[in-house]
Amino acid sequence: MPRYALLILPAFNRVYGESSVRLTLSELAVFGRRALGDEVPAGEETEIGGVPYVTFETPTPLTQPDISLLSNLSSVYAIFQVEGELLRPLTMDRLDRLSSDLITIQKYAGKTNEHFTKLLLNVTVLACDKELGDRLAVFDPLCGRGTTLNQALTYGYDAYGIDVDGKDFEAYTGFIKTWLRNKRLKHTAETVPVRRERALVGRRLNITFGLSKESVKAGDVQHLTMVNADTLRSREFFKSRSFDVLVTDAPYGVQHGSKGGHGGLSRSPMELLRQAVPIWAELLRPGGAMGIAWNTYGGKSAELAAILKGAGLEVMDYPGFEHWVDQAIVRDIIVARKPA
Repeated sequence: MPRYALLILPAFNRVYGESSVRLTLSELAVFGRRALGDEVPAGEETEIGGVPYVTFETPTPLTQPDISLLSNLSSVYAIFQVEGELLRPLTMDRLDRLSSDLITIQKYAGKTNEHFTKLLLNVTVLACDKELGDRLAVFDPLCGRGTTLNQALTYGYDAYGIDVDGKDFEAYTGFIKTWLRNKRLKHTAETVPVRRERALVGRRLNITFGLSKESVKAGDVQHLTMVNADTLRSREFFKSRSFDVLVTDAPYGVQHGSKGGHGGLSRSPMELLRQAVPIWAELLRPGGAMGIAWNTYGGKSAELAAILKGAGLEVMDYPGFEHWVDQAIVRDIIVARKPA
């Protein structure tokens, strides 16, 4: 049987790096089950030349479209076909339309590891009715300073987000406008107040850009919208059935995310999710998918699954993604699909 080896990217975050091989095995299983027709069985960690790889066998040789798809695994640096004691490099073909510094250049306390953000987006897209390479609309209802938005843009998707923190909104607005100018990408950008009955309820950043003047003239553009407002008011800013995929990293038990109707920021992720998930589910298109990362110290997976099912979503069987972050955080993900 043909045998393949995935070389894992070195992680700048030591803790995440220690989990990256195991997480890649779980991510590979999702790719195989959903996108490769079950051609990829369970992989295994293999040391080759003193370096850790994820290896797997397939009943038939991988095609170039298969290899292109696997090129987007979140922690994969290179793909090889194993030939005896030798490794033959295969041509990587990632979806990336934009340079990687869009994701890596921002450095701030509390930033989610970009490899994990990509993993969460990948497995959520693979749960929906669309393909990873389709043009998708992605929504992050707790978008912070935009790591998920940037990953979605890099894939060529349209990206939408909302966050209650005004400083995060201002920081992301400044960053993305500067980045687009420095890359000399043809774009329009505006920040406008949003009012309801003359009262200010939020601010909205709207950006449209293309990779070249020619692409803009041809209508080949991407859209980015970020709203500075409470996520529980998402339906006031976005229409129902607007998004193919909803991906978010829930608060880890610190002040973040939503005012929750109590005048102060909610400290309980489950309290927030209990209120927010039904609202978010309305924004998903039929056949769309929702992926949530959360701290298991703040709530059990069965509790979160019940919230998702209560909103009319079908929870996917995605084991093996739980991993240690620090003394107060053990992170896991849950993915659910909206019936078509």
